[in-house]
Amino acid sequence: MKRIALFLATNLAIVLVLSITMRLLGVEPYLNEKGLDLGNLLIFAAIMGFGGAFISLAISKWMAKRSVGAQVITEPRTKEELWLVQTVARQAQVVGIRMPEVAIWDAPEVNAFATGMSKNSALVAVSTGLLRSMTREEAEAVLGHEIAHVANGDMVTMALIQGVVNTFVMFFSRVIGYVVDKVVFKTERGTGPAFFVTMIIAEMVLGVLASMIVMWFSRQREFRADVGGASLAGRRHMIAALQRLNSLHPAPLPEKMAAFGIAGGGGGGLKRLFMTHPPLEERIAALQNANEIR
Repeated sequence: MKRIALFLATNLAIVLVLSITMRLLGVEPYLNEKGLDLGNLLIFAAIMGFGGAFISLAISKWMAKRSVGAQVITEPRTKEELWLVQTVARQAQVVGIRMPEVAIWDAPEVNAFATGMSKNSALVAVSTGLLRSMTREEAEAVLGHEIAHVANGDMVTMALIQGVVNTFVMFFSRVIGYVVDKVVFKTERGTGPAFFVTMIIAEMVLGVLASMIVMWFSRQREFRADVGGASLAGRRHMIAALQRLNSLHPAPLPEKMAAFGIAGGGGGGLKRLFMTHPPLEERIAALQNANEIR
């Protein structure tokens, strides 16, 4: 259902691959005979960091379809598919976005997602399990939630946030690697193996910490999408849809698609820091206490 897309699942791998490739190719504009050039390093980190995030964003629709086997509806073959396309078209018109691609995938789990490079080039998909388990009003609310994600530009917002944290992860991992190489291992000329090894380790550790920031933003945008879904389909129906999800305990999407779903896994303690979605109970309570929607 969501936006922080799959670039969230592939982002770290892309950044690591780009980083290792640039190292092997000797493309290191931030190192010179005088040592570490912080200005060039920041520029390099920004290009690589935002590059990784936007590569993930650019392939998000393709990867989403492949991850769950979603089939785009080009010509509705059943009344159910016709209702699905017409509902998405109506909601897209209300929020002022171009008609998204509409897809369906055959699976028992109750879920839906939205993704895409921009609000006018989006994909909205639902599982057959959702359509079988929910009333039309509840399913319409779920679609409204997904359309709200698209209209809010959540995928692009999350890509920008990911790009910023990528930049600082790459910047500080190289600073840490350089300091360890020079101070601990006392490499005098150029950089030694310690720089590369420490940089990769620091990149992975800082990447995990940075993901907590991204996940926090993800959870906040879930509340906003719930409000959007309530505005499109009615607060009562949006609450009913979330209550239905809570009672069904939906099976999770594949790991790479977890951030897209209408509902994510629960958890407490440290696990909560890595949740893409707030607990359904909190989302229901937030809607019940909201005053600005019908």
